[in-house]
Amino acid sequence: MYTPAPFAVDDLPTLHDFIDRHGFATLISQGAEPLASHLPFLLDRQAGTQGRLRSHMARANPQWNTADGMPVLVIFSGPHAYISPRWYTGENVVPTWNYVAVHVHGTLRVVDSRDAVLNIVQQTVAHHEADRPEPWTYAGDAGFLDRLLQMIVGFEIDIDRIEGKWKLSQNHPADRREGVIRGLQETGQPADLDIARLMQQTLDD
Repeated sequence: MYTPAPFAVDDLPTLHDFIDRHGFATLISQGAEPLASHLPFLLDRQAGTQGRLRSHMARANPQWNTADGMPVLVIFSGPHAYISPRWYTGENVVPTWNYVAVHVHGTLRVVDSRDAVLNIVQQTVAHHEADRPEPWTYAGDAGFLDRLLQMIVGFEIDIDRIEGKWKLSQNHPADRREGVIRGLQETGQPADLDIARLMQQTLDD
């Protein structure tokens, strides 16, 4: 990922926190042609030197066959927002786009035992149900569950390299950044408000 120095984030806990908040990501691998799948990922922070990702996909998806044992890229995308030149003070300004993203590189390993795949699915459900007033758990027929598990494949990716890019106008002086924050806040759009909040954090740090 092209990341000029003002936008680079390499603090591992910060990158891990981002993955936990934005866990629905794009898995990219190279076979006879590039393949991509959009999947929910879980992060095990303690595994390996930089953490481990776990997920699952449909057995009918051809990507797992070609990606097993191969280097892959997982892209986690956060909020993004168009930046209008009207929010800057000064001349010779142009539009841009602010955004936050994390790229994870590693080798994919297929996990195809029934119990291991079930564990990945259960952990995924528990993670996303945790904050609900009445978290859902499966209480249906065991045979039906087994048939569903046969239709998916689990996999793990030990993180070899992780890159973070927080493109939040850090290459502009504070007064311009403050003008962008005000402009984003005035739109009232959720993603714009998220970017405004993150920009304010970079000013406060």
